[in-house]
Amino acid sequence: MEAIISPAHPTQFSSAQQTRPIIVMEFNELCPSLLERWMAEGRLPNFTRLQGQSDVFITNADVKDPGQLEPWIQWYSTHTGLAYDQHGVFHLTEGARADHEDIYRTLMKEGRKVMCFAGMNVRGFAEDGSLFVGDPWSENGDAYPPELEIYNGFISRNVREYSNTNNRLGFGDYAAFLSFMLSRGLRLSTIARLAGQLLKERTSDRRLSYRRAALLDLMQFDVFRWYYRRNRPALATFFINSTAHLQHAYWRHHDPDAFEVKPGADEMAVYGDAVRFGYESMDRLVGDFLDLANKTGARLVFMTALSQQPFLKHEAKGGQKFYRFHDAERFMRQWDIAYTELSPTMTNQYLVLFASPEQKQNAREQLAAFTLESGQRVIDFDDTADGGLYLGCGLHGTVSADTPVFHRRTGKQVKFGDMLYVIDALKSGCHHPQGALWIAGGQGRHHAAEASILDVYPTLLELLGTGQAAAGGRRGTSLAPQLADAVPAMAAAA
Repeated sequence: MEAIISPAHPTQFSSAQQTRPIIVMEFNELCPSLLERWMAEGRLPNFTRLQGQSDVFITNADVKDPGQLEPWIQWYSTHTGLAYDQHGVFHLTEGARADHEDIYRTLMKEGRKVMCFAGMNVRGFAEDGSLFVGDPWSENGDAYPPELEIYNGFISRNVREYSNTNNRLGFGDYAAFLSFMLSRGLRLSTIARLAGQLLKERTSDRRLSYRRAALLDLMQFDVFRWYYRRNRPALATFFINSTAHLQHAYWRHHDPDAFEVKPGADEMAVYGDAVRFGYESMDRLVGDFLDLANKTGARLVFMTALSQQPFLKHEAKGGQKFYRFHDAERFMRQWDIAYTELSPTMTNQYLVLFASPEQKQNAREQLAAFTLESGQRVIDFDDTADGGLYLGCGLHGTVSADTPVFHRRTGKQVKFGDMLYVIDALKSGCHHPQGALWIAGGQGRHHAAEASILDVYPTLLELLGTGQAAAGGRRGTSLAPQLADAVPAMAAAA
């Protein structure tokens, strides 16, 4: 059993340790308990290697309200070092429009190069020698260098519209993406796994297509590695969400005893190991990162911000379902809802921006007019900080495609299934405030005291030798003095 230690006395780092570059693996919402379970079973050898050379912390979110326990809030807090009550960024995509200084800008102000690869809810930047790729839900055509737009747009379309059979990429999109990938580090091993996945879907079960998300992660790593070797930044972050998605969708298959709505034998045969598959896929990536760090002299940091647990709220009603528009833009045109920009975000949500307050008010009135015969609203919407609306189907029970939907302003009637389709998965996992934080350079020691996600910002800056950690009223405390490779102050002075 690994030692559990309490916080050490204050120490400091030597200048050589301070200037060591850092790669942060942001693997969204992996669960410490599942990591420990599958490491003990020998299923995650690379996580085991990484943990054995790290200081290991459990983190807690900076909020207690479940309504604020969302990754696009918590990752924003992590990157800025600001608590939610300080930054107020509530919706996905709002971070891209907010003006708080994040860790990337703190470092760039000091002339340091940085890479943000798909970081969630991060505001874009364009600085010589640095790199920015937005997360798939906030992608805004502002990747830097601009050549990355080919990559970012392709991945964003696949992630946002993965469930929509009416929204598919064309041959030209695939050709441009393949050409980009072949010139930006695509490995033969990744190509082989892509081919193997497609063959398995054809010869076994097409529902195994859920595993494609892990292949997108591999391609993302290939591109990341190519640019990392070229740029050699002081700080690089790499965000992926595939396993978080699998937990949300298939936790009931991972642990059916926790749920009232049990999956059938046919579903279990396909999805029974979906969550474990996600962790094993992440483990292969950890092996790639260990190799990259070893060859470039970087320090690895692994963190999850949050984790998950079974979602049981609607089990008595048959579970929670999600419905999406077949074609959101066509829907807006059909009902005379003018807008300037529409983007799918998470699951059943869309972000819509307007040219004027009048356009927005008309949209609110039109959307509120869609009801079932009982008077229950079909579409929910929420104001955003930048004058737009988040909208999506607010129904989560079972709704037949033939159910009539009434538009109370015009008197028109449509079928529910003509507007919306159901995503083929019940919500099974929900967020938990604890997460994992492993900082390489240790010996696998588990720290007894929980850390806050707000501690990450000052910790990374101290490890990089930057003295701006406490600026702007930030509340986090650096964990650097507690790390195994911290040097006692007297020894460092000598």
